Amino acid sequence: MSEANTKEKNRELTRLVIEALEDKKATDIRVIDISDVSVLADYFIIANGTNRNQIQAMSDEVEEKMGRAGYPVKQVEGYSNAAWILLDFGDIIVHLFDQKERLLYDLERIWRDGKQIDASDL
Repeated sequence: MSEANTKEKNRELTRLVIEALEDKKATDIRVIDISDVSVLADYFIIANGTNRNQIQAMSDEVEEKMGRAGYPVKQVEGYSNAAWILLDFGDIIVHLFDQKERLLYDLERIWRDGKQIDASDL
């Protein structure tokens, strides 16, 4: 797959993740394009939930929708605790936080060299 095709595929998958998060009422959804600053992934998607059950439901919804699209999760971290769940889809990494953990880890600051993207621009 060409680089342009891969980039477009990742943009589509990012939109799919955002839809799944919105379906479960996630708040403060942010997308950071880190493709120019890291080989780790192309996109970080960061979102908040209000409690453990909601954050787990967000994780389940993202995993289900991505799986149906042919992109099963490679690794999940933090599901049982649900203060910070990380879903690794390769080029897309999803971080689901409760409010306290999001403020503590402040990924937007850590990855400020990446480019924040408005979801509507995808």
